[in-house]
Amino acid sequence: MSSSENSTPDPPWVAAEVQDFYERYPYPPPSDDLDRYRKRWQEPRRRRADFHLFWPGKRYHEDYSILVAGCGTSQAAKYAVRWPAARVTGIDFSEASVRHTAQLKDKHGLANLMVRHLPLERAADLGTSFDQIVCTGVLHHLADPDAGLVALRNVLKPDGAMHLMVYAPYGRTGVYMLQEFCRRIGVRATDSGIRDLIVALRALPSGHPLERLLRESADFRSESALADALLNPRDRAYSVPEFFEFLARSGLRFARWVRQAPYSLHCGVMARIGTTLPLGQLTPGDQSAVAELFRGTMLRHSAVAYRDEHTASPDITFAGDDWPRYIPIRAADTLAVQERLPPGSAAVLINRAHTDTDIYLPVEASEWRLLQSVDGQRTIGELLPPHVPRDVGRAFFERLWWHDQIVFDISR
Repeated sequence: MSSSENSTPDPPWVAAEVQDFYERYPYPPPSDDLDRYRKRWQEPRRRRADFHLFWPGKRYHEDYSILVAGCGTSQAAKYAVRWPAARVTGIDFSEASVRHTAQLKDKHGLANLMVRHLPLERAADLGTSFDQIVCTGVLHHLADPDAGLVALRNVLKPDGAMHLMVYAPYGRTGVYMLQEFCRRIGVRATDSGIRDLIVALRALPSGHPLERLLRESADFRSESALADALLNPRDRAYSVPEFFEFLARSGLRFARWVRQAPYSLHCGVMARIGTTLPLGQLTPGDQSAVAELFRGTMLRHSAVAYRDEHTASPDITFAGDDWPRYIPIRAADTLAVQERLPPGSAAVLINRAHTDTDIYLPVEASEWRLLQSVDGQRTIGELLPPHVPRDVGRAFFERLWWHDQIVFDISR
């Protein structure tokens, strides 16, 4: 279902069915162990890179307030583990999800976490505002996504940041085909219905648009995940232009994609076709839109958004004279491959958060040495050796940035 259908009111039974769905199939599948997650986020560089992804222009600090809206079974607890000095609030309309989160709080001694049984449309009932709001995988299931996003915008501090994720339509074509298949034959979200559907999916014909997702996506690796993907009573998706319109209607402005390389004309297949097609003349928003259309496999859009009057985080740009004062911080999920390399390369850089296999960055020996000198403390100007021309250094750090290999602290 695309967002163009958002204005169609739900039948009266849908709201109750959605509520019942998440009570019976809380998502994600409950987990009672956060020790591995805690260990992963103990690395200071990971936390600092995550902070400056949302606030490149702010001085780094950890004592801020976070609202996880639609926290599910564990997301708010994970944020409390990730940011032990932060004040984390988790809300969800599902009692089962809140109960699982409260259990994680007790088990792991998360004194910085408060969890409430509350729909995100009533976030104002909390009586406070937040530095960061995280709402991923929730808005597209609401009866009125616009009202939900406005409610969140109203409790975001003027210089706050949102992390939003909504479904994307084209990569989920197979999902929507199977959703319609289930509706037509009357398969519902019951234990027996899910078991019967799993049996049927084993016979899915080769080449069906859902086949690759069944094989590769984590959305289908448990019964509750399968139910959430194929049997959720309410589900919509937003193309890039529809997502931008969604933000604008709600008094928000787009800041950046959380992982920007797949949307960029500077990376992978989009850079290659840009040498023959007139893509460079497009606006940044249209560039993202054509990347979504050409790739055709995006399952979701994950973005950073600010209130429309927000001015605390200036845009990253390499067009002026500010870039030498940027402090690069290496992204935590990057990997340097140094075997079977392209000719002339010392390493190939890959961000493991990317799912598109065409997005990688070969670097020469001098570039590899320069990247290894990045320590999260020195500016680009301080890192560049005297013999490296400024234009060469600027181009290299810009490529790293577009490929999600680094973020910048520009708070100086």
